[in-house]
Amino acid sequence: MSNLAVGLSAIPLLLLLMALRVPIAIALGAVSLGGLMLVRGTSATLSIFGDMPMEFGASWALSAVPMFIFMGSIAFHTGLTNGLFEAARLWLSRLPGGLAVATNFASAGFAAASGSSLATCAAMGRLAIPQMLKHGYDPALASGAVAAAGTLGALIPPSIMFVLYGWYTETSIGALLLAGIIPGILTAVIYSVFVVARSMWKPETAPPIREEVSWSDRFASLLEIWPLPILVMGVVGSIYAGVATATEAAALGAIFALVIAAARGALSVEAFRRSVVETLVSTSSIFFVAIGAMLLTRFFAFAGVPRFLSQQVGGLGLDPLTLILGLSVIYLVLGCFLDGLGVMLLTLPVLYPLMKQANIDPIWAGVIIVKYLEIGMITPPVGLNVYVVKGVVGDRIPLTTIFRGVGLFLLAEVVIMTLLIGFPILSTFLPNQLLYR
Repeated sequence: MSNLAVGLSAIPLLLLLMALRVPIAIALGAVSLGGLMLVRGTSATLSIFGDMPMEFGASWALSAVPMFIFMGSIAFHTGLTNGLFEAARLWLSRLPGGLAVATNFASAGFAAASGSSLATCAAMGRLAIPQMLKHGYDPALASGAVAAAGTLGALIPPSIMFVLYGWYTETSIGALLLAGIIPGILTAVIYSVFVVARSMWKPETAPPIREEVSWSDRFASLLEIWPLPILVMGVVGSIYAGVATATEAAALGAIFALVIAAARGALSVEAFRRSVVETLVSTSSIFFVAIGAMLLTRFFAFAGVPRFLSQQVGGLGLDPLTLILGLSVIYLVLGCFLDGLGVMLLTLPVLYPLMKQANIDPIWAGVIIVKYLEIGMITPPVGLNVYVVKGVVGDRIPLTTIFRGVGLFLLAEVVIMTLLIGFPILSTFLPNQLLYR
């Protein structure tokens, strides 16, 4: 069997292992090491396996990952995010479907602090769903709004997905973090438009709230959440102003979170311990998968898979738009069954060379890929955000009802993705401002 045949046969084997629920890090590592032994021999494989984890862990760019996770953990465990839903509720509840709209924008704020879709779903599910059910909202709308709004966690900076994509593709991480801002805001706005439209069409799904709220109450609610926008703007602003790299901005964000929590008297020893443990566990899990992806990249390179695929696609003469649409199908299908981080690190070794061959802007491609991975978080049968919400609500709302609820937001995603693919400037405008200052 030729080296190329060995490399190509690894792709269906990987998909089979993951379909059998083998953890993705183990599947990537096992297939890569087995393939390297066939292609390069045992001695060379052991040498690669001995050196690569150290090379990976010593990457300066990747130190942003634990720093962003730590920043989000501190913000959560010290209560910096607690007032988000209440503030959004006081300002937006008078709109049709106002509580669902409030959930949407509160989730955007929480995502900006945590960078995690799953954490956003878990937190907002506990805060927002009981309030919506109390006011007579349709359980499908209440739960679906939380599951869908959680997807903002991967777009609005800080985003772990963008950090890993930028590290792998050697694209500016700072530019990628800025690139997610407009698509993230666009997603939140279009979600809200769809909620308002549905609530006006079927008022019984989101009964209007007659609560009288004074302007003093509204402004008082902002005093509870003032540290969060300061924290986020400190991170994003330092990158945009050119005074800090993405890695340095992540460290600044972690320090800002600690200082703000301490100034508010919320930084206890227990909160600090939980944040450190959560950061270590999350970072270890991410790095374990990423090391497997790096081994796969090395294996494919030795087997000649990227060169072969690039030649094949180049021979087809596909334009960038057609290729992006083809990749969209791949990511949508895989996202239905696999974790987003795993899908990205599994596919980039194969698909990124094709994008380079077609001269696709890596920043635009990064936004499209991350967006599709987040759509996968709410698509059946394995929408992880939906299962997180199910874990929060327990037996109060059936799983089928939650999946029915996200249908409205999947329809909204058709509009969002059409805009992002049709108008790349939505993704590249802010990074271009940074590059050409």
